[in-house]
Amino acid sequence: MGLLQKKLSRYKLPQLYQAKGVYPYFREIDSAQDTEVTMDGRRVLMFGSNSYLGLTHDERIIEAAVAATRKYGTGCAGSRFLNGTLDIHVQLEGELAEFIGKDDALVYSTGFSVNEGVVSCLTDRNDYIICDDRDHASIVDGRRLSFSTQVKYKHNDMAGLERELAKCRAESVKLIVVDGVFSMEGDLAKLPEITALSGRYDGSIMVDEAHGLGVFGRNGRGVCDHFGVTDKVDVIMGTFSKSLASIGGFVAADKDTINWLRHNSRSYIFSASSTPAATAAAMEALHILKSEPERVEALWSITNYALESFRSAGFEIGDTESPIIPLYVRDMDKTFEVTKMAFDNGVFINPVIPPACAPQDTLVRVALMATHTREQVDRAVDVLSQCFRRLGIME
Repeated sequence: MGLLQKKLSRYKLPQLYQAKGVYPYFREIDSAQDTEVTMDGRRVLMFGSNSYLGLTHDERIIEAAVAATRKYGTGCAGSRFLNGTLDIHVQLEGELAEFIGKDDALVYSTGFSVNEGVVSCLTDRNDYIICDDRDHASIVDGRRLSFSTQVKYKHNDMAGLERELAKCRAESVKLIVVDGVFSMEGDLAKLPEITALSGRYDGSIMVDEAHGLGVFGRNGRGVCDHFGVTDKVDVIMGTFSKSLASIGGFVAADKDTINWLRHNSRSYIFSASSTPAATAAAMEALHILKSEPERVEALWSITNYALESFRSAGFEIGDTESPIIPLYVRDMDKTFEVTKMAFDNGVFINPVIPPACAPQDTLVRVALMATHTREQVDRAVDVLSQCFRRLGIME
């Protein structure tokens, strides 16, 4: 056994929780991603999915993916930079740019690779990247790849952000990168304040709309649209793997920024293109989002009902303003235990532990879909209330 294998063999944390019977990851689903799924041969309520609009099994999207596969094949066999650009890639980019309210857009193979490839190459060693300390891991990895000076401020602390901006050299680019909706806690970035500070210090802003697209704003245009600051945000990214029922991601900005990224973003240039099926599925989902605003309305109806239900039941849910509802546990072992107990009682939820949160902020994450019913929410609240009380997490 080599030194690498010896080092890695000492990693035993997963095995500890497997031995306790509470290991919560890689659970197999053998049905469509719906409000109920089949796992271990039985039906359970799904409250762990990011399919906010409930479109992952929509027949129109399935047929669009099948038709694209028949026409173009299963893959593009190359990167967009070379032989991998299809006409539907370009069509989708145009539609996304128009929908978001920017000049142009680029489609990437995954949402993670958008942030990794965009954040890492927009600035240079003379510049600054300034991030909220709860930004998504893809943003963290993107800034780590950059040569720029990297700065963090405490979550949604606008005084802290201003202090960091004031320290920066006036002549340098100051790129503020922030989640629109924070994916674990469900709260929103303070975009009106961030855009005001950015203007005061001649900064630039990139917003991750992964959990805002299809949820906030006019027809689901996102948090930037929700706050009316799209024109003050320089770069907007989003994913297809949530509301748009596919896999992939995009970045939208002015033409000069997109031209730079098209020729310099390594995760775009050196990755194989988004598959025909994934591209067509995302485009059809976008069409549905634009033509059926009642889906977003249904999502907010069930979200508001669930928020009130969990608060009334006595859960600590923090400052969430979205279909992401954190139920704070504040103990890693109990976080795994309550996840297992809930599953045993027919409710699937996701545990959130470090590095996705601080050690003292562990939680289980409930996510709503437009297709959830009030009866399903009531069932989840009842099951989780019993689990939390049995473990002494709440009275």
